[in-house]
Amino acid sequence: MNETRGRKPVGKAGGAAQSVTLIDVARAAGVAPMTVSRALHRPELVRGETQQKVLEAVRATGYVPNLLAGGLAGSRSRLVAVLLPTIANSIFADTVQSLMDGLAAAGYQTLLGLTGYAAGREEALVEAVLGRRPDGVVLAGTQHTDATVERLARAGIPVVEIWDLTDTPIDMVIGFSHEQVGTALARHLAGKKGYRRFGVLSVDDPRGLRRARSLIGELNSLGMTDVPFVTLPAPATLQTGREGLAKLLAGKGAAPRVVVCSSDTLAQGVLAEAASRGMKVPRDLAVMGFGDLNTAAYVHPPLSTVRVDGAAIGRRAAAALLARLSGGDVEPMPVYVDTGFTIVDRESA
Repeated sequence: MNETRGRKPVGKAGGAAQSVTLIDVARAAGVAPMTVSRALHRPELVRGETQQKVLEAVRATGYVPNLLAGGLAGSRSRLVAVLLPTIANSIFADTVQSLMDGLAAAGYQTLLGLTGYAAGREEALVEAVLGRRPDGVVLAGTQHTDATVERLARAGIPVVEIWDLTDTPIDMVIGFSHEQVGTALARHLAGKKGYRRFGVLSVDDPRGLRRARSLIGELNSLGMTDVPFVTLPAPATLQTGREGLAKLLAGKGAAPRVVVCSSDTLAQGVLAEAASRGMKVPRDLAVMGFGDLNTAAYVHPPLSTVRVDGAAIGRRAAAALLARLSGGDVEPMPVYVDTGFTIVDRESA
């Protein structure tokens, strides 16, 4: 049985329902059609009381804005595409939230795509989203296929690469150096903490692998040339962390004294596996994570990690996009922002 569950069709009885127009919304709200358009597409230009009246009228009439038509008329789609490797863990959550909040406040919507850490999949997604004519694109990382770089460069829209740094960005880049993270961790754990036997655990995330290789390279320069390194398929999970520690402990030679993980999620899996084997952390095994997830300080023992200000990256990315989209005849300056990182010492290492 077909039910409308209280929805009232618009149109004459017995006839086809007619689409609700912007003029219908304006009439219901008691404002001009131009005011409705501004409230929906440029809310920062409309008083809060007026915007509320318009939104109530939209809900009451069931109006669905034709964002594509509005975008074509004004050469803007009010859409920003955001491409991330995964949402399987919360390492990007603060970035996405602050980015979306900043864009939404200016009347922009976001389209989220997941690349799965695969450059080929990112290339296909870029081709697909450019067909929707977004006003801007945000990409996680700086390593892309030549086709992706060429398409984005030719698109003529703002592009922000986040969570990474490069001297040759497509357009704008906001993030931090993964190589510097690896070097800093090696010097901190070997120099300040005095650890000598290391194990490294990472999923096959390009940025995580760069941190790991930089860490190992610095350890080699400090005289530690035999550093076991286990790589497992992305995404990072607690199970992956447990499996990774099992592989490190099953390897030849002396067991590692400290395990450096490419994410807090992996590190928490290592903690769980160590506990199941009766190992005490940090007495028998020290553990270092990356990302400072909101759970890191509350596991047992509290996890030592690397803190990245993901919310700041999102805010800066939104601000950079909006500044570029504000228009003007002056050629915009390139944006290169190093948000840095902080090593957080807790009880696990």
